[in-house]
Formats: sequence, C-alpha cells, structure tokens
Amino acid sequence: MKLVNLFSFNNIYILLSLSMISWAIAWTNAKIVGEYLSFYNLIFFRFLLGFISLLPFLIFNNKQFPNLKSLKYIIIPSILFFIYNIAFFKGTHFGDAGRGAILVTTLNPLFTLLIISLIRKKIILKEILGISIGILGGLIIMDVFKYGIQSIFDIKNIYFLICALTWGVMTVFIDLAQKKMNSYVFIGLCYFFTMILSIFFTDFNSINFSALDFRFYLNFFLVSIGAMSFGTSIYMYSTSIIGPIKASVFIFSVPFIAMGTAFFFLDEIFLLNTIIGGLISLIAIYIVNK
Repeated sequence: MKLVNLFSFNNIYILLSLSMISWAIAWTNAKIVGEYLSFYNLIFFRFLLGFISLLPFLIFNNKQFPNLKSLKYIIIPSILFFIYNIAFFKGTHFGDAGRGAILVTTLNPLFTLLIISLIRKKIILKEILGISIGILGGLIIMDVFKYGIQSIFDIKNIYFLICALTWGVMTVFIDLAQKKMNSYVFIGLCYFFTMILSIFFTDFNSINFSALDFRFYLNFFLVSIGAMSFGTSIYMYSTSIIGPIKASVFIFSVPFIAMGTAFFFLDEIFLLNTIIGGLISLIAIYIVNK
C-alpha cells in the first residue's frame, strides 16, 4: 500500500511539472489569440472547451453532483476564474507576456501564503522574511525603483497584479472546496459556471470565423485544452493532495520558460530587472519552504 501511495504521489509531481509547462506557454498563446477575438469571447470559448473536455471524466467516474448548499464552494471560485481570465487576457494584450508571467507566477505563491497565514492567524519568521523578499522581487520586476510607486498602477502591471492576487485567493478556495466534494465534479462545474457567467459579456456577432486561421486555432487549443483543461485541472486536483502552499510552489517553474517562449515567438527582450526580480522571488519561496 505504501508503494502504491508513493507511486501515486510521484505521479502528482510529474503531472504538476507538465502542467506548469503548459501554463508557461499559455502566456504567449494568450497574447496571440488576443489579436483575433475580444477578451470576453475568448473567456467563453476557453471555458466551453474546458467543460466539454472534462465531460468524459465526469461521466466515466459517475460521481454524485453536490447539493445546493455546496454550490457556494463552486460559485465563488467560478467568479474568481472569470476575473482572473479578464486580467490574464487584458494583461497579455497590453503588456509583455514573458514579463507578466514572471510577475504573476512569482507573486502568486506569496499571496497564497499570506492569505493562508491570515486565515490561520499565525505567521512564522521565515514566512515574513520570504514574503518580504518576494514582494521586493515583484517591485523590481515592475521597475518601481526606476519609475516610482505610480508604476505599480501602470496598465502593464495592474492586470498582472490582479491575476496574482485573484489566483492566490482562488487557490485557498480550491483547497477548501475539494474537501467538500469530488475533485472532478468541482473542476467541471467551475468551468461550467464560469462559461455561463461569461455568456452575459460575450458578443457573438463580432466574431469573424473566416478570419480565424491555423495560427489562432493552434494557440487557442494550447491556451484552452493544454493550459486550462490539462494544466489548471491538474493544479486544482493537486491542491487536494499536497495542499495549496506546496502546489503553488510549482508555479515558480513557470517564469523563465514563459520568458523564453515569449522571446522566441514574440521577440520580447530579456529585461535585466525582470530576470533579477524573478530570481529574488525564487529565493523567497525557497526560504519559505526549506
């Protein structure tokens, strides 16, 4: 039994690593598909594909759907999903995909840790040190020391900050919800409710399907099926196995893969402050988890 558990645990880490690669590529994918459709249209079709791709798992596992009281654990993460995706697509549209990936993925685990610490009303010294160093890294990435505190609210930064904070809150809710219901059901219903929410903002008349070429479909497949159906689903499921803090640490493998992808496909340059800030934030998460 112990050997089976160990093998299963190792599988979680392998799948999480693969899901982080899909997330890293998604930042470039998002910027490309943003050239074709509006932000809200992208969100609708992304979650539509996500829900459809999970239907076989829901049917095969034949899990019981939650009662009405349990829907609160699904609706709140679904709203957060919607907000995150608005910020995600807008951030990659107005800002640099690689820079945004580093800012979001280095601040996200620290926000998660801070939120959990506030909930449990206990925070230890190394967590305070780690959070402080991580925030310093984020400030360097945003060029605050060069352009001043107002640069935090620059359109290139504010959407990425919303992404990091929203995902941090969502990680905590994901962990809580999956203690109340089956993970497959929870993930599938989150995608469904987010899709329904996005319908009210979607303008189907603005879609010119004849303008959607292979470049769009390839990148949309990767940002939807790859990064969300596979990547996000694995991340959400993993939080119920290894906990939200350990799961969020894997996000630190994303930044430099994302930056390399953005450099190769979008010709985005490697900014020195982005690299330095990202490395400092990596040190922060090491301090928290050692």
